Amino acid sequence: MDKFESMRIFTRIVELKSFTRAAEDLGYPKATVTNAIKQLEARLRVRLLHRTTRQVSPTLDGDAYYTRCVQLLADLEETENVFSQAAANPSGKLRIDMHGTLGRHFVLPVLDQFCTRYPNIELQIGMGDRLVDLVRESIDCVLRVGELQDSSMVARRLASLEQVTCASPAYLELHGEPRHVEDLAAHRAVNFFSAQTGKIYPFEFKVDGERREIAIPGTISVNNADAYKQCCASGFGLIQVPRYGVAGLLASGALREVMPEYRPQPSTVSVLYPHHRQLSPRVRVFVDWLATVFATAM
Repeated sequence: MDKFESMRIFTRIVELKSFTRAAEDLGYPKATVTNAIKQLEARLRVRLLHRTTRQVSPTLDGDAYYTRCVQLLADLEETENVFSQAAANPSGKLRIDMHGTLGRHFVLPVLDQFCTRYPNIELQIGMGDRLVDLVRESIDCVLRVGELQDSSMVARRLASLEQVTCASPAYLELHGEPRHVEDLAAHRAVNFFSAQTGKIYPFEFKVDGERREIAIPGTISVNNADAYKQCCASGFGLIQVPRYGVAGLLASGALREVMPEYRPQPSTVSVLYPHHRQLSPRVRVFVDWLATVFATAM
């Protein structure tokens, strides 16, 4: 086995914290992966990994070696692409994760355009609201809405989404229409909670140029975007969503926007990917294509 392949095996073990998962990810027998690390450590004359029954982690030398390996492997891929057709006609599997409603509204309707342009790229698309671990789950890039939490990722901003506060006509007829943030104390909300933490997200408003969070009580909380809109349309209370997600309901009159003078700041749409994937032709063409999709849609 050559040195670069040994480096690739080592980096996947560090990222996945497991010999077994790294072997499965790379398509090698576990014994091959184990022997590759033994030979690598023998050649370097240092111990690279701490091994326990539960987890594998890098030693201090292993951590330093991992950093160098990631950069070397990225440089190697970039160099090979310069002298091959890969950059112009990338191929292989591209693992993507995206927010469900965002993907269904903006990406999936035009995805055939990407597949036609890059027929040799195989797409594996996950859709949900949970936060994924790109490195541990071997995901190449994610499409997300909101503030970026992970500064270790490369991020490219794609668009801004206008946010609106809505209610059904039946709810407004029964409870009246709130016109100021002080009126919200007399109102109810359909609340949205995090599937990971169970935390309910507060409503946000822009008051005198300042961002203000307000918790509005309610009898129903959900963690699904479609259920959120349906409960609002059924009269259970106020919701706050990107305008694109309720444009049809607003146009039909099934929902009405309230308090437009206090709309929160628009939410940012970004695509994120690990530093060591930024030179991948597959990631590069997909990110560029996403930028075009959102530029056109906005």
